[in-house]
Amino acid sequence: MRREETRMAEAPLRLVQFTKSFYFGGTEVQVVELLRGLPANYRVQVSVLDAVGPLMEPIRKMGITPEEFSLRGSLARPNTLAQVMRMARWLKQERVELVHVHDFYATVLAVPAAKLAGTKVIVGRLDLAHWHGKVRRALLRHLTLMADHVVGNAEAVRKMLVEEEGIPPEKVTVIHNGLDIVRFDQRRRAGLQAPLPDTHGAPVVVHVANMNHPVKRQEDLLRALASVRRAGHTLHAFLVGNGPRRPEMEKLAETLGVADRVHFLGHRGDVPAIYERANFGVLCSSAEGMSNAVMEGMAAGLPMVVTNVGGNPELVADGERGLVVPPLRPDALSEAFLQLLSDRERGRRMGARARAFVERELSLTRMVRRHDALYRRVARDE
Repeated sequence: MRREETRMAEAPLRLVQFTKSFYFGGTEVQVVELLRGLPANYRVQVSVLDAVGPLMEPIRKMGITPEEFSLRGSLARPNTLAQVMRMARWLKQERVELVHVHDFYATVLAVPAAKLAGTKVIVGRLDLAHWHGKVRRALLRHLTLMADHVVGNAEAVRKMLVEEEGIPPEKVTVIHNGLDIVRFDQRRRAGLQAPLPDTHGAPVVVHVANMNHPVKRQEDLLRALASVRRAGHTLHAFLVGNGPRRPEMEKLAETLGVADRVHFLGHRGDVPAIYERANFGVLCSSAEGMSNAVMEGMAAGLPMVVTNVGGNPELVADGERGLVVPPLRPDALSEAFLQLLSDRERGRRMGARARAFVERELSLTRMVRRHDALYRRVARDE
């Protein structure tokens, strides 16, 4: 009997994917893609801390009803222990073999619950823990050490886990994020869901990121645009994303004299079509894991200007698929913009290589296959 036939004949692997919620975000999008892509010989369930967010709709369309383990607003309450115990009972009752947990708050529940239930657990570490203070980072490190295995989405994450947190190297697997190229191209061709500002044919750079946290450094982009203007060049920026920092960024654009060239688009569901209308993309964060925004810009055939943090240089490779600049340096950012504005053909070549890299290395199929192999190794020693 062939290996594929053997696998189809065996009992389905009982897997739980556990994340905080299903609002739009890089982690949540990757969970949805993973759920879509896993082979039929899985019995997949989903658990969440809060069953909310627009990505709940595709989850339900897959016939999955998430099991909710609400923290009710805080970890520092007796309810946290109650939810750990409740989840342990649920894992036993459902005879779950493996839990894959994707974020900090869910990890706090899932790791101890899995240990109590005798269930294997994989912790996803998808950034450089830059969101957390010392206490949370120490707790996350302890829980990661308790897990049966760890998945990082970039070599920079693996390096941090091994060198800074002391996670055994053999316990860490790097699996890059995956992108469904076919669906992405369909969304590109579907066109815009709403009009874009008229730039009268001027070049456009696109920045896709939420405005919740200073780590995304939209202010560096605005300062770089001001430098480009002083150098006598015209460049418009489409900023896709929303959050509490938006009014501050809008005010800064006014102060810097670039409000007429900076367009705050808010949340958009047509990002691939927006990239289609740009000359290049940018992500100027001060810390990152493996950015879906960069991957999508590359898939659109754009050269990306990114900061030298996290997985950015793994994706872009300076001078090959885009340009890599130091973080927190608007001057370096503006210089990169000027290079692309002055040599459009070079930018097109880098964009073509970026698209080829995504097709070759970052396909959804590749990402799902690597998870499938890891799940079976951890859960069943296959």
